[in-house]
Amino acid sequence: MRITFLGAAHEVTGSCTYIECGATRFIVDCGMEQGRDMFENQSLPISPSQVDFALLTHAHIDHSGLLPLLAKNGFTGSVYATAATCSLADIMLRDSAHIQMSEAEYRTRKARRAGGAVVEPLYDTEDVAALVKNLRPCSYGEVIQVAEGVAVRFTDVGHLLGSACIEVWLSEGGESRKLVFSGDVGNLHQPILRDPQLVSGADYVVVESTYGARLHDGGRPDYIGALTDIIQRTLDRGGNVVIPAFAVGRTQEMLYFIREIKERGLVHGHDGFKVYVDSPLAVEATSVFLQCDTSFLDEETRAILARGVNPLAFDGLEVSVSVDESRAINENAEPKVIISASGMCDAGRIRHHLKHNLWRRESLILFVGYQAEGTLGRMLYEGAKEVRLFGETIAVRAEIQVLPGVSGHADRDGLLRWMRGFAAEPPRQVFVNHGDDDQCTAFAETLKGELGFEAMAPYSGTVYDLAAGEFVRVTEGVPIERRAAAPKRNKFFDALVKAAERLLAAARAAEGRPNKDLRKWTERIEALIRDMNG
Repeated sequence: MRITFLGAAHEVTGSCTYIECGATRFIVDCGMEQGRDMFENQSLPISPSQVDFALLTHAHIDHSGLLPLLAKNGFTGSVYATAATCSLADIMLRDSAHIQMSEAEYRTRKARRAGGAVVEPLYDTEDVAALVKNLRPCSYGEVIQVAEGVAVRFTDVGHLLGSACIEVWLSEGGESRKLVFSGDVGNLHQPILRDPQLVSGADYVVVESTYGARLHDGGRPDYIGALTDIIQRTLDRGGNVVIPAFAVGRTQEMLYFIREIKERGLVHGHDGFKVYVDSPLAVEATSVFLQCDTSFLDEETRAILARGVNPLAFDGLEVSVSVDESRAINENAEPKVIISASGMCDAGRIRHHLKHNLWRRESLILFVGYQAEGTLGRMLYEGAKEVRLFGETIAVRAEIQVLPGVSGHADRDGLLRWMRGFAAEPPRQVFVNHGDDDQCTAFAETLKGELGFEAMAPYSGTVYDLAAGEFVRVTEGVPIERRAAAPKRNKFFDALVKAAERLLAAARAAEGRPNKDLRKWTERIEALIRDMNG
C-alpha cells in the first residue's frame, strides 16, 4: 500500500500521483505541465497498460491533459470523475489535441525547410476519443467500489463545475487506510459555484497549495463595481478591454458579472457595448454550464434561473467560433470587451488580441486568474515593457490590471479552513503539493504551526508506505538546468558593421585608381563619418 508523488511536486501544474494497493495500480490526475517546468519529474514506474484505472479531480488541463497520452501508450482503464467533469474533459481534451496537432504541423513545416524530420503531436483526436469512451460519470456523495480493496467518493470542492476532492478507502492484507486528495480547493463566494464542502476523517491528506502563502483581499470583493469601473474608463478613452480567461470556469464568471452590469445599466454612455467571447472551447463549455444539474450551482445562480433568465447571456454578447470571426474582432475599431483563451496567454487566440492591443495606450489588459511562472501572462503581470508575439517585438503601452479577488483557488486561509475539517481526527501525515516551491513549503509549515499536523511537501519520486506509515524514499528536487540565453543581436547593427567591413576592403582595393576618384570617395566617407558622429 504505497503512494508515489510524480507531478505538481513543488510546482503548480502537471498533477499526477500513483497509488499501489494489493494488485491494484491506479493514478489520481494526469495533468500537463503549463508554463515553465522548474523541477525534473519522475516517470510513471509502470507501463500505462498496467494502470488499472484513473481518478480525475476536475477537467482543467493541468490535471487531465496527459490522459490521452496515457491512452496512446496503452492505458485502457476507466477514468472516474463527476458527470460535469466528464462533459468538460471531453471538450477540453479535444481542444488540447487540436493544439498539439497544430503545433506539430507548424514545427514540421519549419523542420522540413531545414531538412529535418516530421514532428509528431503529443497526441491527437483519436487518442482523445479512445480516452473519452472510458470516462465513468460519478455522483457527488456516492461511495463507489472501483476495484477490490479500493472505494472512492467525490465531494464538491467549489473550484470548477464538477470539481471534487476524492476520498479513497484502501484495504490490503487486513490493513485499511483512508486517503483524501483535495484536488484544487475553490475560493469562497465565487459566482455560479457552491462554496467548497468539507470532509473529515482521514489517515492521509494530499492538499494543494497554489496560494499556500498568499491571501486574497479580505471579505467578498466588489467584482461588479471593480469591473464596471474598468469597462467604463476604457471605453470612455476609446480602447478595448482584453480579458485573458480560461475557457472553462473563468469565462463563464466574467459573463455572469457583465450580465449583471448590463442588467443594472451601470456602464454609461456606451449603451449596448459589445462583448466578444472568442473561443470555440468557451462556447461549448458554456453550454455544459447551462445544461448541468442545477444542484451543482449556488443559490444565487439557481434564483436567476428560476426567474427564467439565462445567467450567462445578454444583449451585445457575440461569440466567435471561426478564424474569420476571430480576425474580424480586431478589424472592428469600435471599443469593446474581448474575452479569449488561454488564461495565461501561453497559447490560443488571446495572443492575437494582445498583439493588436498591447501597444495601444487606450486599451486595458485585465487578468482574472492565476499566472504561472514562465507564461506570457506572468511576464505582463510583472510589468514587462515589451514582449515577443508571432516573431515581432510588441511594446507594452496598454494599461495592465488585475481584478481583485477573482481566483478559483482558495488562499492560505481558505486552505486552512478546508483542512480544519480534519482537526477532530488529525491525519497521520499531510502531503502538500500543487504549489510553487515557496508556496508548498510555506503551507506545510503553516499546517504544522496552526493545526499541529505532520506535514511535508514531497518532491517528485518520493514514495510513502501508507500501511507502515513511513517514507520508503525521500527525494530531493532536481532543478531543470537552463542555458543562459544568448544576448539578442541587433540585425541592423550587424548589417552596418558588415557594410563597413566591405567598405574598408573596397578602399584598400582602390590603390592605383585616379586621384580625383580617391578624393571624391574620401570626401563621401568623411561626410558619412560626420553624419554618424552627429
